[in-house]
Amino acid sequence: MPLLWTLSDSSPKQAFRLGFITGLSHYLTLLYWLINTMMTYGYLPVWVAVPLLFLLAAYLSLYIGVFSMILSFCRKPVYGMMMAPALWVALEYLRTFMLSGFPWGLLGYSQVHHLQLIQITDIFGVYGVSFLIVFANINLTPRPPSLKGKGENTSLRSGSGVESPLSVSGRGRGWGLCVLILLIGGTYGYGVWQINRFDSLAKSSPSAKITVVQGNIAQTEKWDQAFRTSTTLKYLDLSISQIKEKPDLVVLPETALPFYFLYDPILTNIVQKGIRSADTHFLIGSPAFLEKANETEYYNSAYLIAPDGSSKGRYDKVHLVPYGEYVPLKKWMPFLGKIVEHVGDFKSGKKGSTLESGNLSLGLQICYEIVFPALSGAMAENGATLLVNITNDAWFGTSSAPYQHFDMAVFRAVENKRALVRSANTGISGFIDPAGRIIAATPLFQEAAVTRSMPLITEKTIYTRFGDWFAITCCIAAVLTFLRRSKE
Repeated sequence: MPLLWTLSDSSPKQAFRLGFITGLSHYLTLLYWLINTMMTYGYLPVWVAVPLLFLLAAYLSLYIGVFSMILSFCRKPVYGMMMAPALWVALEYLRTFMLSGFPWGLLGYSQVHHLQLIQITDIFGVYGVSFLIVFANINLTPRPPSLKGKGENTSLRSGSGVESPLSVSGRGRGWGLCVLILLIGGTYGYGVWQINRFDSLAKSSPSAKITVVQGNIAQTEKWDQAFRTSTTLKYLDLSISQIKEKPDLVVLPETALPFYFLYDPILTNIVQKGIRSADTHFLIGSPAFLEKANETEYYNSAYLIAPDGSSKGRYDKVHLVPYGEYVPLKKWMPFLGKIVEHVGDFKSGKKGSTLESGNLSLGLQICYEIVFPALSGAMAENGATLLVNITNDAWFGTSSAPYQHFDMAVFRAVENKRALVRSANTGISGFIDPAGRIIAATPLFQEAAVTRSMPLITEKTIYTRFGDWFAITCCIAAVLTFLRRSKE
């Protein structure tokens, strides 16, 4: 609302500046924790870490600047009101893919605890909630005093010929509010209906008992060879402590095994012996590699291990973290590899691949992958009956980042109406039902092993089947509306 208020009487250049400043203030406070991550684990001095945060925040702020600038070009207020939410969604969608993508903290995620409002994501994705928020804000923002008494066809600035969406008055604003009431009422009603329907479906569906394990291994110890055996034994001990619950699957975090499983004979034997004693399936994060003629390819992976200790399949992470798991443009800018120590030169796996075990079809996302809606959707479309997120959030320390990460995972469950389980090295681990309820969640930086029964639903949502059709439609609508209005 404050941003829209300030745009009411701004030129495109001023609007871009205002949007950029708004974005900068938002992203610096949203992503402040990156400074500690870069300093603690990347060994960067503060005078390097702070400018890098500003650089990332400035890049993300460009999207809000462009939103503000384009909105200021709308020459008829009613078209501005129609264009604003579509334009915002189009830019969020673009941010999901541009420069490898960074869709962290999209606007729709702010409604994570309003279950009735977020059920529409099983049709529109998280972008549908963002659309609703922008539409509500642009209709509820009061008209600035400078616009009172001005009609819809009155220029706001001498010679500019540009009007603000907030200059809509009388009947136009009344129609906008009526549409908003209908949208919110319809969204809420749909949410109540879907929650009741999937609660009933979950009760009649098969279920599986899942154990998630949180080892709370300090990042400084994780790859220290002196701690490899103790780390492995800690995870096995925590897992076996839940065997009395008779779980169908035990889930360990990303790189829970700090060695190459199946290639380190001593530690692999320890793990297989522990799994045989537990007599259940395990899903364990571990690095992996593949020898080729001229090179060795490395992967951030997870193994599905049968009760007899044999491997039933492996998932390789698809969407890698720039400068954390690979170095973009390394051929032309090799010095960038020095930004973070221990940068892995990893390869990507196959999008949408699932792991199968009995009645369990696992759609796995490793760490950061969970913030990309299309990846979970592809797995649900390929038959996944349970979504699993394994991660190592020790990088974030005690900050808001683990909470942000967990909240975004909630939307992947709701979009696809799949139960989701999450195992994190230092937290937050937990269980999320298909309606987005958080069934259980562990505290940060504590050892934990928790078991819950989760439904295995096979029904596919509209979002699962058709993906980001709504966001793509918004992109087309924003472009067409802008082109049409710019000619008038």
